[in-house]
Amino acid sequence: MLLFSLLLTLGFTNEIPPKVEEVAVYPMAAEKPLPVLKSRNFKGTVNFDYNTDLDSIAESYANSKVDAGELRLRLKEGLRLGTISFDNIKTEFTNQLVDKIIPHWYGTPWSFGGHTTIPNQGKIACGYFISTTLRDMGIKLNRFTLAQKSPLDEAKMISCGSVINKVVQDTPEKAFEEIDSLTKEGLYFIGFDEGHVGYLLKREGELFLIHSNYLNPVSVCMETLKESRVFKRFTKFHLVDISHNDTLLQRWLDNGNVL
Repeated sequence: MLLFSLLLTLGFTNEIPPKVEEVAVYPMAAEKPLPVLKSRNFKGTVNFDYNTDLDSIAESYANSKVDAGELRLRLKEGLRLGTISFDNIKTEFTNQLVDKIIPHWYGTPWSFGGHTTIPNQGKIACGYFISTTLRDMGIKLNRFTLAQKSPLDEAKMISCGSVINKVVQDTPEKAFEEIDSLTKEGLYFIGFDEGHVGYLLKREGELFLIHSNYLNPVSVCMETLKESRVFKRFTKFHLVDISHNDTLLQRWLDNGNVL
């Protein structure tokens, strides 16, 4: 009982690979993550730049967090003055999180209980990757509390009362088709049954999974949803809109608590 309580405190229960006997096949200690990649292209829609200097990554990340805070204030003032619409806020928020905050984390090693706050220094579990990047974007939440929730409860917290779409299919192909039909351009939270969480991005009609991946490359990565090995292991999903979640974004603008 004491061991279970310790695991829960560290957030272990939020990320249980669905097939333990299969996960053991992957030699995680031998498979090195990809901390150094100059660029990666997904059909020309997204480019990632990686930096080999850990101090530079930390400094750049700190600057990106400051930029996110300044962006929030500018957008709030613009909305008050009527010079921008709420649609502008949705776009700017998404671009800052997807293109400025998250890319620092690519290549950061995955660990069952990893909870580092600095990209590429230490390890990070899937739940902590979500809660840390949302917090560093400026959303007021307790990253430990959020990361320790089940995927469904995490979806409920992020939803702020908005719709949670449940997808249950008997094949990955059918699940992909339904998810594609339920989403539009923007960023989503995706919960994988009781075992995993990540971001789902639809950009130029293409679906991408951004997550701390417990399979190869055993690190934070971005991959096409259709080809994701993690995605193919599940048949039940929970989707929550982030980009078009008016309540969540209004709380961000107002510096209000989400969790």
